[in-house]
Amino acid sequence: MLISPANWYFAVPGVTTTGPFNQHFLRDIGLVFLLIGIAMLTGAARSAARVTLWSLAALWLGGHALFHFWEVAVGICGTGALVQDFPAVTLPAILTAALALWAWRDAAGGSHRSHPVEDSRAAQ
Repeated sequence: MLISPANWYFAVPGVTTTGPFNQHFLRDIGLVFLLIGIAMLTGAARSAARVTLWSLAALWLGGHALFHFWEVAVGICGTGALVQDFPAVTLPAILTAALALWAWRDAAGGSHRSHPVEDSRAAQ
């Protein structure tokens, strides 16, 4: 999307049915996906930032997926669009939401966990 928006637009099935080619718009969305990727990788590397970064990514991806469902609900697209979009739109939203939920639970549970060093001291 960022490097070659026209090639992306014509190569991805179903994209040409969503409206005319708009290089600026495609690069804007490409930047959003790049930032989401950076947020996900940064959250994987830095647990202190994980909840915030993964939750924000999940919110955007979830909103994007819901927008696709709305398009079907109001008749802009047929139901086949949901099947076609699933791997690139709905599945990433589900997976990212699951990771964000895990991060929330892990962070909440982490404040109550004991540490191995503390456990060994208590046992002495």
